[in-house]
Amino acid sequence: MVFSDVRNGPRETIVAELRDYPRWHRGRLRYGGWIVLIDEPSLLEYIASVQRRLNDLLHPCLQRQPHLTVFVCGFEQSVCTADDDFSQQQLCAQTHALDRARGRSCLLPLAAPDSFASAAFIPVGDPQHRLASWREVLGSDAREVRQAAYIPHITLGLYRQKVTADILRHRLSEIEPPSMPLRVERLHYATYDARLQSGPLESRCRLTLDA
Repeated sequence: MVFSDVRNGPRETIVAELRDYPRWHRGRLRYGGWIVLIDEPSLLEYIASVQRRLNDLLHPCLQRQPHLTVFVCGFEQSVCTADDDFSQQQLCAQTHALDRARGRSCLLPLAAPDSFASAAFIPVGDPQHRLASWREVLGSDAREVRQAAYIPHITLGLYRQKVTADILRHRLSEIEPPSMPLRVERLHYATYDARLQSGPLESRCRLTLDA
């Protein structure tokens, strides 16, 4: 649910605790997925400007690079025993399949900032179904780790303060939408330290789309 859905959206934000969650990772070290890293200077500046305007509400994003998640793979393991494990064999299969189906670079439209209960974000459109196509390919070799429907977005930050829906909608309404699209030229398989909820992303594999 998102706050722009006035009828069904959340009533207030949920405060996130940025700490280790050992019951979640159970000693597994790296958590991975396919992403689009944001490297366009104008979009990075827009993201930073929105974060500054919401800095009293959001935890600082000091290490996690701005990105669009395409497909969540799970915890890297040599052998899959849990339903959120992800093996090197699955990664190899995904990489080969995605390499065959990657297609050309593209531009994805961006909308005005919105929010889940736990995080503010920039919505990402998929009018040509490029994200849907990549997700279908990736899902043929691994089951995605997901607890809710996929909504393409760029996370702006997790909440450190609880505010009501009315207050948040007003704050978001004062922010102008981005004037630029998201240019997608590469897809990355990246991981982060599962003990650090906002730790830096490490790109392990990169596929460059056709020009």
